Amino acid sequence: MPGTVPTTVRRYAPGDADAVRALAYRLTVGVAPWRDQAAVAVAVTGWVADAIAGTEPIWVAVRDGALVGFVHAAERRHFTGERDGYVGELAVAADAGRTGVGRALMAAVHEWAAGRGLRRVTLETGAANATARAFYAALGYVEEDVRLTLTLPSQVPPVHDEDGGDDTGERPRPVHQP
Repeated sequence: MPGTVPTTVRRYAPGDADAVRALAYRLTVGVAPWRDQAAVAVAVTGWVADAIAGTEPIWVAVRDGALVGFVHAAERRHFTGERDGYVGELAVAADAGRTGVGRALMAAVHEWAAGRGLRRVTLETGAANATARAFYAALGYVEEDVRLTLTLPSQVPPVHDEDGGDDTGERPRPVHQP
């Protein structure tokens, strides 16, 4: 296509940390409006920090010398015992949306998962994030689980454990299990 700037997808390098952190805010898009937005921002900052500090793969998309997206993948075990690839975070700069960056990053995850002998890649996104849901559907993703939420009429403040989870012992994000 004329005027299209090529995108390079490569593995994350330590020098990418600041640019990846700068995209963390994109992970707050589409979160349910009844969620505490400040807590959401803290959580996504933590997810990105954990991804950067971890050993699981991260790919970055670079266009015209600028980092315009990243994706973090892991392997996790489904309750059936099957191992799946899992996309923890996918973020694309707002001005790079709908230009193939997300598709290129997801292709890297799909290739990685296939190379590991995994049959599926799973992910989660907010029900209100229509753009992300349409993007994943266009890639062939289908709904597998649906989480329902009821906001109770009381004004009781939310209860959080030290790990950011609730008092059920569940973590706020799925645990990555090899």
